[in-house]
Amino acid sequence: MAAAEAEANAPPVEETPPGNRPKRVRTGCLTCRERHLKCDEGLPSCQNCRKSSRICRRGLRLNFIDIQVQAPPVVTTGAEWTVRFQDDSRDIASEYKGGLERYSILRSCSDTPFKNEIPFDFPPDVATVNTVTTHQQLPPIQSSLPIGFPDSSHIDLTPAGTRPPHVHHTDGEPTYMAHNFPQHTHPTQAYQTTDQMLTPPTESRDYLNSPDEVLFMQVFVEEVGLWMDSMDPMKHFSRLLPFHALGEPMLLNAFLACGVRHLTLVNPAYHEDKALHYYDTATRALLKSLQNPNRDTVICATTAVILNVYEIMSERALQRMNHIAGARALIKECGWNARSTGIGAACFWLNVGMELLSCLHFNWQVAWEPDDWGVDMDLSRETESGREEIWTYKIVYLVAKIANFRATIPRFQESSAREEQLRLHNRYAEWKRLKELCDAWNENIPRTMHPLAYLHPYQTTSKSSFPEVWLIKRTSIVARLFYHTAMCLLAHTNPAMPSGTDEMREMQLLHSHQICGIVAHVKDRGVASVALRSLAIAAECLVARREQEEILQIFDKIRKETGWRVGFLNKELKDKWGWQDEEEVCQPTPTRPQAPPQNPIPQAIMQSSASLQSFPFHTPASAQQPPVAPTPPATQRIPSGIMNPLMATADFSSQHHPYQSYYVAPNQQTHQNHFTF
Repeated sequence: MAAAEAEANAPPVEETPPGNRPKRVRTGCLTCRERHLKCDEGLPSCQNCRKSSRICRRGLRLNFIDIQVQAPPVVTTGAEWTVRFQDDSRDIASEYKGGLERYSILRSCSDTPFKNEIPFDFPPDVATVNTVTTHQQLPPIQSSLPIGFPDSSHIDLTPAGTRPPHVHHTDGEPTYMAHNFPQHTHPTQAYQTTDQMLTPPTESRDYLNSPDEVLFMQVFVEEVGLWMDSMDPMKHFSRLLPFHALGEPMLLNAFLACGVRHLTLVNPAYHEDKALHYYDTATRALLKSLQNPNRDTVICATTAVILNVYEIMSERALQRMNHIAGARALIKECGWNARSTGIGAACFWLNVGMELLSCLHFNWQVAWEPDDWGVDMDLSRETESGREEIWTYKIVYLVAKIANFRATIPRFQESSAREEQLRLHNRYAEWKRLKELCDAWNENIPRTMHPLAYLHPYQTTSKSSFPEVWLIKRTSIVARLFYHTAMCLLAHTNPAMPSGTDEMREMQLLHSHQICGIVAHVKDRGVASVALRSLAIAAECLVARREQEEILQIFDKIRKETGWRVGFLNKELKDKWGWQDEEEVCQPTPTRPQAPPQNPIPQAIMQSSASLQSFPFHTPASAQQPPVAPTPPATQRIPSGIMNPLMATADFSSQHHPYQSYYVAPNQQTHQNHFTF
C-alpha cells in the first residue's frame, strides 16, 4: 500500500515533445544501414564510412520477407481444381540494380519430361526436358499446338560438347572458335556478377562497351547470323542490323539472347540464365510495343523473327514457342512477301525457310500457300551475274509446292473407279508439272550455281563413299541442296510409279548421292540448317552399310562443329535402315572405291533428267497407290499430312490470333520501313 501511495504521489514525468525526437534517417547509405548506425548522409561519403575506411554504398535496398522459401505452403486440393504458385519476386527484384543478389542461386532438379516436344532443323533441335529451368520464365503468350495433339517425346537428343576449332568458311567471314572465349576469367564467373547479369541494355548507345555484350554479339554475328543470312544477299542479320540494334534496345536484347544461347550449346561452362534474361527483356519490350498503335512495326516484326530463332535454338523449344505464329502475323501485317526488298525480304525468306524445313520433317503442308508468296517464276535462261539469290527463291518455292504435294497424298481411294482414275490423272499432271519446273530451273540457272569441280569417290583423298561436289557461293550450296531434295521427293511421290521401280529408284539414288557429296565436303557452317534436313531425306534410300555409317559420321561432324543436337536424326535413320542393335555398329573399314566405267560427271548434274514415260492409265490400283506407311512406333507422334499447326493462327484477322492479350492494331502510317540501309 505504501509503495502504491508513493507512486501515486510522485510528480508526473514530462513527455518529450514530438519536435525534439531524433529524426530517422531516410536517405542514409546502405553501409550504415547494414552496420545499424545513424548516417549523417554526407556526400560523397558519410562520416562513418570515412572513419572506418569503408565503401559508402548508395541506392535502394529491397526487403523481401522469407526469401529462403524452398516450397510453397501446403494447400488441400480437390479433384476438380488445382493450384499453381508463381513467384514473381525475382523478376521484380531484377528491375533494380543488385536486387537479385539477395537471392540464392537456383539449382536444377529433375522433372517429368515434357510431352509435346517438336524437333526443328535449326540449332539445336528440340531436346527432351530433363531439368527445370533456372530462370523465372514469362507466362506463355500463346498456345503452341491445338489441344489434343499427341506427343513426340520419344526424341532424345544428346548433349552437345565443346566445339573444336574449325577452318574458315567460303565467304571469307571470320570464323568463331571455341578458344576465343575470354581467358582472364572463368566463364561461370560472368554469371555470378549480378550487376552485369541483370542489367540488359535499355537505352541506345554509339557502340558496345561491355566485354560480355561484345562477346555475345560477336558469337551472334559469326555463328547465328551466318545461317540466318544464307539466302540474303545484303546479309542484314550479320552485317547491317547489329549496327541498327545499338539504337533499339529491344532488338539488341534479342541479338544478345541468341548469342548467349549459342554459347551454351558449344561450351558447357556457359549457362542459359543470361540468355533467358535477354530473351525475357526483349519479349517484354515487344509486348509493350504491341500495345502502342504508333509503334514501329518493322522493329517489332524483326524482333519477333529473331526471338523465334532463339526459341528454335532452345532446349525446350515447344515450351517457349511464344513468337513462331506472332512473327508470321507481324510479317503479314508489314505486307512483306517475296516481292519485298531490304529487311522485309530478309525476314520473309528466313521465316518461310524455317517453316519449310519443319514441314519437310513432319510431312506437313506449308501454312502460307506458296502461290501467295508473289515469287516471279520466270525460268528463262539467266544471262546476268549476281542473281543467285533470285534463283534460290524460285527453288524454295518449288520445294514448298512439292512438300504440299507430298503431304496431300490421298489416304483412301475414291468411291468409284472413274473418280479414282480422274484423281490419279490430276495428281500425275501436277507431279509432271513440278518436275518440269525443277528441270527448267536446273537448266537455266547461272553457271555459278553449278559445281565448279566434281570428283568421283575413287578420285578423292578423303576415302568417302560419296563424290566431292564443290560449290563456291553459299546461296548456290543452299539452292543445290534444295534442288536435289526436290528431286528426291518427286521420285518418292510419283503417283504413276512406286518409288521401288527401277527408274524412280535410280533417280532417287542419283540425287541422294549429290546431296551427300555436297554435305560431306562442305566447310561452310552457314548452310548446316538446310544440309541437315536434305541429308536426312537423302539418307533414307541408302542401302549400303558403308554409306549409312558415313552419314552418321557426317551428322556427328556437324554436331561437333555447330553444337546442334542431331541425335533424333540418327535414331530415325537407324529405324528406317533396320538397324536392330546399335552395339553392332562398327567403324567402317576405309577402302578405296573402284573406278566406275562411266564418264566423270553425271549428265544430271549439268542438265535435266531424262523425260519419264507417259502416264500409264491402265496401271493396277496396287501400283497407283503410294507405298503403305510403316507401322507407327509405340509412342504416338503428331499426325502428318496436315496443315502446319504451329501457323494455324498466324494472322491478326484470326479469332485466336497471336499476342491476343497485348495486340493493338497499328496506325496505317507506322507500316513504312524506316531502315536506311
